Amino acid sequence: MIEKRPIIALDFPSFDEVKTFLAQFPEDEKLYVKIGMELYYACGSEIVKYVKDLGHSVFLDLKLHDIPNTVKSAMKVLAKLGVDMTNVHAAGGVEMMKAAREGFGQEGKLIAVTQLTSTSEEQMHSDQNIQTSLAESVIHYAQKTLEAGLDGVVCSAHEVEAIKSATSADFICLTPGIRPSGSQTGDQKRVMTPAQARAIGSNYIVVGRPITQANDPVAAYKAIYAEWNQG
Repeated sequence: MIEKRPIIALDFPSFDEVKTFLAQFPEDEKLYVKIGMELYYACGSEIVKYVKDLGHSVFLDLKLHDIPNTVKSAMKVLAKLGVDMTNVHAAGGVEMMKAAREGFGQEGKLIAVTQLTSTSEEQMHSDQNIQTSLAESVIHYAQKTLEAGLDGVVCSAHEVEAIKSATSADFICLTPGIRPSGSQTGDQKRVMTPAQARAIGSNYIVVGRPITQANDPVAAYKAIYAEWNQG
């Protein structure tokens, strides 16, 4: 399953900025958006309700990581918001991920973060004391995510083929760090264009600043949509 709509990262600090941004799109243009920590912590569940009431799909990107019972309870709350997808850190372990699945239920997609796309192999070695290769770490986390009964992982597009080979063709790979050709990479170290991500097998892509900071966000979105769906 491939989601045709690129997920727009609503990385804004305030409710008003989200309203202003979304108002630029036609009412019948139903988007898929990501609400991350900054926005959710600033606005709370009201931002999710607002976006859902507009008819948009929501990926709530909170990356839960705590003891299993706490994550299960938190997921029950998030499920009531009607979010279409949310996530946890795979580093929390299989028991925690199973608890998350139980709490969130089966209505929405539940995925796990393997290694952040801002993490280099050198940082993983020095900061996390994981002495395998970055690829081996990502694949290990993906296999544990599948074992726990989750739908897929957040990963770099460069890791998609290896993850699907190590899990299954139906295992979701959501890839952030997507940048149109010629754009700045920012703080992402492992990036790819929409066309490259599609060719390599990504199921979802997340795009932030190339859309939200564009002079014409609607035109930028349409261009990325077209590139993601080409062929």
